[in-house]
Amino acid sequence: MSRYSASDVEAKWQSAWDAAEVFRARRDETRPKYYVLEMFPYPSGRIHMGHVRNYTMGDVVARYKIATGHNVLHPMGWDAFGMPAENAAMASGGHPKDWTYSNIADMRAQMKPLGLSIDWSREFATCDPEYYGQQQALFLDFLEHGLVYRKNAVVNWDPVDMTVLANEQVIDGKGWRSGAEVERRELTQWFFRISDFAEDLLEALDRLDNWPAKVRLMQENWIGKSRGLQFAFGLIDGPEGHDRVEVYTTRPDTLMGASFVGISPDHPLAKTLERERADVAAFCADARKGGTTAEAIEKAEKLGFDTGLRVRHPFDTACELPVYIANFILMDYGTGAIFGCPGHDQRDHEFARKYDLPILDTFLPLEGDHDIQAAPYVPLKSERVRYTRLVAGEEIQSGEAGVNAAIEFCETNGVGQGVTKFRLRDWGLSRQRYWGCPIPVVHCDTCGVVPERKENLPIRLPDDVTFDAPGNPLDRHPTWRDCTCPRCAAPARRETDTMDTFVDSSWYYARFTAPHAATPTDMAEAEYWMNVDQYIGGIEHAILHLLYSRFFARAMQVCGHLPQKAIEPFDALFTQGMVTHEVYYTRKIFRREIEVEGKTAEAGVTQAVFRFPEEVLIGEYDGKRVGVLRNEFNESLSFAEKYEAVKNDDERKVDVIPSVKMSKSKKNVVDPSTIIAQYGADTARWFVLSDSPPERDVEWTASGAEAAHRHLSRVWRIAAEIAASDAPATLDDDTLLREMHKCIDEVTKGIDSFGFNAAIARLYAFTNTLAKSQAGQGAKTTAARALAQLMSPMTPHLAEDIWAMLGGEGLVTTAPWPLADPEMLIDDTVILPIQINGKRRGEITVPADMPKSEVEKLALAHNAVLKALDGAQPKKIIVVPGRIVNVVV
Repeated sequence: MSRYSASDVEAKWQSAWDAAEVFRARRDETRPKYYVLEMFPYPSGRIHMGHVRNYTMGDVVARYKIATGHNVLHPMGWDAFGMPAENAAMASGGHPKDWTYSNIADMRAQMKPLGLSIDWSREFATCDPEYYGQQQALFLDFLEHGLVYRKNAVVNWDPVDMTVLANEQVIDGKGWRSGAEVERRELTQWFFRISDFAEDLLEALDRLDNWPAKVRLMQENWIGKSRGLQFAFGLIDGPEGHDRVEVYTTRPDTLMGASFVGISPDHPLAKTLERERADVAAFCADARKGGTTAEAIEKAEKLGFDTGLRVRHPFDTACELPVYIANFILMDYGTGAIFGCPGHDQRDHEFARKYDLPILDTFLPLEGDHDIQAAPYVPLKSERVRYTRLVAGEEIQSGEAGVNAAIEFCETNGVGQGVTKFRLRDWGLSRQRYWGCPIPVVHCDTCGVVPERKENLPIRLPDDVTFDAPGNPLDRHPTWRDCTCPRCAAPARRETDTMDTFVDSSWYYARFTAPHAATPTDMAEAEYWMNVDQYIGGIEHAILHLLYSRFFARAMQVCGHLPQKAIEPFDALFTQGMVTHEVYYTRKIFRREIEVEGKTAEAGVTQAVFRFPEEVLIGEYDGKRVGVLRNEFNESLSFAEKYEAVKNDDERKVDVIPSVKMSKSKKNVVDPSTIIAQYGADTARWFVLSDSPPERDVEWTASGAEAAHRHLSRVWRIAAEIAASDAPATLDDDTLLREMHKCIDEVTKGIDSFGFNAAIARLYAFTNTLAKSQAGQGAKTTAARALAQLMSPMTPHLAEDIWAMLGGEGLVTTAPWPLADPEMLIDDTVILPIQINGKRRGEITVPADMPKSEVEKLALAHNAVLKALDGAQPKKIIVVPGRIVNVVV
């Protein structure tokens, strides 16, 4: 008998699928559609097993839906703009375009051998002019409908690279690449009006029943709806034009505990003082350094500047509070001003202690005491407290009730108004870099900001740029930058900012429905294919990408590019776990001379050198997982002998870190190409699906891959033996076919519920049943064909080969999914364990409907029971129908 050859089998069936165009998606109104989409990858150069897991999950769903009669759309593209390409160009002297398209070619070549059911005819990259030209058209439509606008905003500015940085690119107050201290600078930026949709984006979360609860909660918190009080402190002897300081607070019940007012360095009052006073200007300049994220501000030292100004407390005009400019207050939430309540806020408490400000309480624990001077009292959200200075009078109630009472009291007394606000801010999309989608407007001295005409789209990026100087190359490209005004034909300048790459990924799902359309979407195609029935991706994209995509769907619907039903673009969302792997490293010791007390000495600096898995041999030594560098030793030596030789040599012995997420920086990645060459794509697919539930992490191990390959080889061998057999029917035929129908039922339920590992566990069990069965060739052939169909979504190449070997008609990929016969799921007999005094001692097989009295008789006649009774009568016998028999002796 020939042996299973994955390389031959997989090449053969991929060619067959391509020839039959089985994955080519075409609109067909006679069939139900199903749109499955994985979050598309960034073309960084190579894929790893984490990618394999993500795309295999989507492929299982797509192939299953094809088999159940659906017209499936399963596309693939590339999220191709962004800074990594520019960084590579700066490092190598090349061009981002060449780097990006070269990486796309490499990654596509890695992905195709996986046998994914992708319609490659719909492939695009977001850096294709055909794609970003339609994105520019969307921008113009959004502009026309008032969904995009331009305003001044405070941004993170890198003075060396001369570019705006995202919050994530500011590390410890410095630019992630240049290392320069980041400044908060006010620039004119473009914004999407996502905040206009805040209420709808929040309320619609309740309708996303097939999204993970944790993702909906993360989005809810990011949108951040809150009810609070907006009011003003009267400013005493303020500069001209400033007689009050507006404040929004979600804790008006702490107003009587105020001991200072703080304003942002970018607050209008601070800017007025900055122009008038050098000391204020110096403080504000320092305060603007560093990141703008909540995390960065929380970590930074809290600094304040006493302006000398005072405000009156709205409920006690004799009480005057100092006004501080503080580095931890931002203008992009509320009013850019706060009142500090040190008694009930940790940050305010630290600030008050630092600047010797009063610390007052407004509520205390219902029971016991709390030293408000030593630490703030911050009760739990639902904790009932004893108010001491509530503006509505002394009461005992929860925090929420206290807030509502305070708002009501303030409104009644004319101090402010209860308002609802959202944490969600408008989306700033301007980026000062080359490798992104050009913003399609021009700046004309006569006409101002003028939208480009659609017939001039796409506004293509110029290819002849260099990265030999800091800043945006588009600013230094006069033949591209200088143009004529589309309105008056006068000389003008193009907008040199490009769009945030989140824009590119916020509407690609819609473009896939008609990737070659001359408009952003084709409404007939969008009406048919939308919504995405199943979206799959990482939890790291749970907030911004999904939130921006939801906004874009709404904005596109407003502009006539999507049907009303697509206002929520993703019907179901699944967030998969990571693929992890051990990290291997040696230590490199660098020697250098240092001066100590006037003498020269030599010091050693140790640095970890990460190693790829294929570079090392790993084993057990003295109870620990350790390793050695491969190819350093004679292969005849045992692992222990090899490790003995290097265990005291840090540069040659390999240390092991327990599994973490695969990362190219730590070199703990496994190249799918290596696995496919060694074992085949189906082995890689089977392993990443079988080892753990798909929402959890899975650890890649070489031994696990080997075990998966052995099992698949065994399945092929069993099928080959059945195909060569001519055994007649036997009494075991019915038993095997009943097990087959149970397997069909359980695997179907597993795939439907994303329980791929459970489905595979059931397939393992059925394979064993098939291998041991004494049924005839006819029943075995039927069962083996069903096994091939059930394995097809996970191991499509192997399944095709078995299907053909056993005489299946056509391709198993397009064969109808097997249906379980309900009658065959009902067992005629059941196996009942027998427990004697609580310990299992045997079992009996009985008809499923046997009366209890007859079950008792059979149990008492069992050898184990007879031996235990030794002629005596049982004290008690309990029969649980269909479950167990308990005998007490």
